[in-house]
Amino acid sequence: MTPPHQTQKAPLGQAEFIALIAMLFATIAFSIDAMLPALPEIARELSPEAPNAAQLILTSFVFGMGVGTLFAGPLSDSYGRKTVIVAGALLYCVGALLAFVAPSLETMLAARVLQGLGAAGPRVVSLALVRDAHSGPQMARIVSFAMMIFTLVPAVAPLLGQVIIAGFGWRSIFLAFLMFSAVSVLWLMLRQPETLAPEARRPFRAAPLWAALREVLALRSIRLSIIAQTLGFAALFGTLSSTQQLFDQTYGRADSFPYYFALIALIAGSSSLLNASLVMRLGMRRLVLVSFATQALVSTGFMLAFWLNIWPQSLEFPAYLIWTIGVFFMVGMTIGNLNALALEPVGHIAGMAASVVGALSTVFSVLLAAPVGLAFNGTPLPLMIGVAVFSGLAYLVSRRL
Repeated sequence: MTPPHQTQKAPLGQAEFIALIAMLFATIAFSIDAMLPALPEIARELSPEAPNAAQLILTSFVFGMGVGTLFAGPLSDSYGRKTVIVAGALLYCVGALLAFVAPSLETMLAARVLQGLGAAGPRVVSLALVRDAHSGPQMARIVSFAMMIFTLVPAVAPLLGQVIIAGFGWRSIFLAFLMFSAVSVLWLMLRQPETLAPEARRPFRAAPLWAALREVLALRSIRLSIIAQTLGFAALFGTLSSTQQLFDQTYGRADSFPYYFALIALIAGSSSLLNASLVMRLGMRRLVLVSFATQALVSTGFMLAFWLNIWPQSLEFPAYLIWTIGVFFMVGMTIGNLNALALEPVGHIAGMAASVVGALSTVFSVLLAAPVGLAFNGTPLPLMIGVAVFSGLAYLVSRRL
């Protein structure tokens, strides 16, 4: 009789494994960034009296993802990584279909929360997949390479969204989400072996889950990582919420927005490659500190320049564009390292740890970012103030890691 271990799929090569992880990560980016060109039409159709409220289509998805993240990891510790990713993808697709037919903004937001709940499976469990096979700087390196590939999706997502809107209407974007998820999950099912052996799984019961939760939150490094990630994500989501309105209403570049966004994403995506090349030599903590400190100083300088009208009018948009690239660049230099620092001491409950870190940092970052986005007043000042504060606080927290 053939031993069971000989019937298992062989582990993927590193290149294919990184590409698959990047594809699973990209579900999140595609679900957010492809919506950006649709926000003006959604505002006109579903919330004409409060156009800023259309931004909530982004943050509602992120909020649902944060809540779902708390459960996805523990479920994957009990039932295996692949099972939970596939189940989450199915829930995501149901949410996409509901959003496609939503008659009101309230229904749309509820559908987006459901989409986010489902997207939590691919988001957090894919990190547990990496942690099952790697740890420490090597884990950070693989995540950085995956993030580098992942940045190609936000580079093309707004342009793809614009093409879909022009050809089929903004609601068809949700059908594109469904097809994207189906392709990535099919790839996972056919090629990726399960990384969590049955004997290593933990019962999905209240007592073991509570014990694991207490073990995770008892670690000072994890608590600090959660706070730092919360602030980093708040800077990112605040920027994403306001970026389309700034390009459209402030600088009159709605038509060219997808191309500028692609430029932002591609340049900022190099941060992951830079991080992967530096992390083994300089260490994760130092890179996090330098990145947050630089962003805090740069954002404060740009904020003062805009407030005091130092920029000539011809340079105002290029200055805003460079600043936005810097925000995205900072995220690429910090989040992967903070995740690796958090998960390093808890490999035996990687799913729970990834869930707690991802859920708390995401939910609380939305609570910080949404007011910054809704404060949009036709200028980049509210956003720059928010990012400067978030980055400065993140630096102070990270010094204690």
